[in-house]
Formats: sequence, C-alpha cells, structure tokens
Amino acid sequence: MAFTALHRVLGVAPGPVTDELLDAAVTAGAVETNDLDWKSELPPAKGLPQTDFPKDVAAMANSGGGVIVYGVRESQKAAVSRVDVGEFDEAYERSLRSAAITAISPPVFGLVVHRLGAEGNRAVVVEVPASVDGPHLIYRNDYFGAPVRNDADTVWMKERQIEAMYRARFDERRHATEALDALFTEAAGGRNTHERAWLIAVAHPRAPRLSERLTRDQARDVLTKAKSMGEFYAGKGGVHPLDNVEHYNPRPGLRRWIAVNTTTDRSIWREAWAGIHHDGSVTVAAAVGGHRMSSDGHFEGFQVQSAAIECGIADLMGLVRATAEATGNDEYEVRVGIEWAGKAPLSILTIDNFGQTFDGVSTPLHHYTPVETSVNAIEAPLDYYWHVHDLAQDCVNQGGVSNVRMIHPPDRDDPQ
Repeated sequence: MAFTALHRVLGVAPGPVTDELLDAAVTAGAVETNDLDWKSELPPAKGLPQTDFPKDVAAMANSGGGVIVYGVRESQKAAVSRVDVGEFDEAYERSLRSAAITAISPPVFGLVVHRLGAEGNRAVVVEVPASVDGPHLIYRNDYFGAPVRNDADTVWMKERQIEAMYRARFDERRHATEALDALFTEAAGGRNTHERAWLIAVAHPRAPRLSERLTRDQARDVLTKAKSMGEFYAGKGGVHPLDNVEHYNPRPGLRRWIAVNTTTDRSIWREAWAGIHHDGSVTVAAAVGGHRMSSDGHFEGFQVQSAAIECGIADLMGLVRATAEATGNDEYEVRVGIEWAGKAPLSILTIDNFGQTFDGVSTPLHHYTPVETSVNAIEAPLDYYWHVHDLAQDCVNQGGVSNVRMIHPPDRDDPQ
C-alpha cells in the first residue's frame, strides 16, 4: 500500500493512487508542498531530457521524495481544477523513466507512474522515491546544479547544502555496510562450518520503507513466490534452499518471519534457513558443501558444486524481488559469501564436457571473499534476470570456474 502526498494532504490511510483520491485532493484545494507539485500539462515527449522534467524529478528526490501530478490547474499554489493531459501511452511512460536515468546524475530509479481518469479528464501521477544517492545533479551544457524543493518552489542548492548531502550519502553507505555486516554475521551464526561449507546470502534495502509488517499469510505468499522465481532463474535441476525450508508456515522471530529448515537427519546435507525482516531485509543460509554425489556417497565438506551456489543465489534474488514487491522497497544492497572453517581449502566443483563433476579448474580458496552488489529489485524482469546471472558468475569466478551452468537469461535484445 502506498502512502503519498495525496494521502497525506487528505489525512487518509495508505492505499492505491486512484482517480477518486486525486479528485478529493483537487476539491479540497490542496496546496503544493515539498512533496507535492501540481502541473497542468505533461512535458513534451520529444526532447524530454531538455525539459524541466529531470529538474522536477531531481528536486523531489533531493527533498525526500514526493509526487508530481500532471493534469491539475493551480492558482496561488492551490489546486483549482482537473485538466485533461491528452494521450499517454507506454512509450511516453518509458520516456519519463529514461529521462530520470539519463538526464540526472546519479540516476533516479524506481519512478512509479499512475495513469488516471478517462478521456477528457486524464491525469498522470509520478511518484518519485526518496533517494540516498543525493545530491542528484542536472547538467545543462557546461553547467550543473542540484535542484531541491523549497515548500512549493524549486530552487538550487547552495554549496554548503551540496556538501551536507554528499556527507549524508557517505554516511548512508557506511550504515548500509554495517547493516549488511550484522545480517551476514547473524545468518552465519551457529552453522556447522567445520563440517560443511555454507552459503550465506543477505540483502538490505538501501532506504527501508517502514510500512505495516507483513502478516504470516503475506510472508507465506512471498516465500512461495520467491521459490517459484528461484526455479525460474536457475531451473529445477539443482538443490534450491527454498525447497528445504517451511515456506507454508513461517515462524515469528525478532522483527522478522523465519522459514525454518525442513530436512531430516538423512538429508541434513541440504539444510537451509531463510528470513524476511519487517524492514524488507532478507537472508538465506544453506549448506552447500558435502552434497550427495551418488546414492551412497557425498562430496567432502569443502567441496562445493557451482550449481549449488547458483541455485542459492537464484533463490536469494527471488526472495529479494518478492519481498520488495510486498513491502514497497526498491534498491537493495546484496552480499553473498561462503563460510568454511575446515582445514582443507575450499574447492568449487563444476561439470566437464562429458557431464562429470570435477575440480580440475578450481582455484583452492583458504578464504572466500563475500561478493557485494547493488540491485534495483523492481526493475524490468529481463534486466533483473541478468543481475541474477552476473552475481552468480562473480561468485563462481572466484573459485576459478568460468561460466554459470544453471542461470541462462535470454539476450537483452530478445523481444520476449
């Protein structure tokens, strides 16, 4: 459920952005503020980066986020009436998103665009998310500036304001690292890493949107959806952590829901745990060393099949995307590591040309350096799929394995 400036000015609970909501705000004569901007016309689609649209979006992002409403006439900053903005199709919407990325530095991701009303009363509402990457700059020829909202107006930041915003960005980076450290340490705690290697994968939203906590039913839905996504990204041929947790009955934990391990003593080699935190963070911990190699044999605890790493990453990224959709989060910081405390060096196993498991290309690892990345969890499905692939490739490359085996997104120019 969204809570926008339109909900705020009307004093209503979080909910969808609807035509009725906009009508009520206009009837109430809502006044422009830091997070609400009325516009009577859409910017022209041609040459959109050279219009005021990037400046307006950057100003909102630099001011903590807000909404820009196209299709409302105002007088003395107060809404007066609705105005039809004309035809607005998917191509126009893509142009808006593109301009927010290409004409602003650093880019503003995660715009949410709502098309409201019928012909004769059409409006467009653009939600600009709060950003932790400020200051967002606008370049015009040889000059640049950082716009910001000052109540109902857009002004340019002074040098000290820009300096303070850069300092806030660096502080946020430090806090994000600390949050990942805490999640990773907690997820790795208590695992029998002397006996078998464990994949520890965690993700934390860069700007957590603290809305209502997920219910058990909602957490169940997230886990079920994430399981399906993980199988889509990496197929069903490997050992998926989310196949080995109780995703139908998550248990309450400290400000989180926990999907507990369901393996038995005979299948303990595929033990796994997962968590969905109330702030949108997620964790996956899965035994990846010592997997079964035949009906009566297992690999050593230090031997990790590359396919197991890929399946773990696919499940984590599925959990990130499903959780982001349920909690309203977007950008995440992700960390994936392998914890092994045995004496033998860690070995990443792959498959040879004859389909046989071997470690001839593996680089012995006495320490696996966690791999980190940033991802927009609500980006286009194909772009996200490629992020899953690239993260998995980084993780197996560290062990001397060149290519992923399980995760094969289609070409980026594939029309599908």
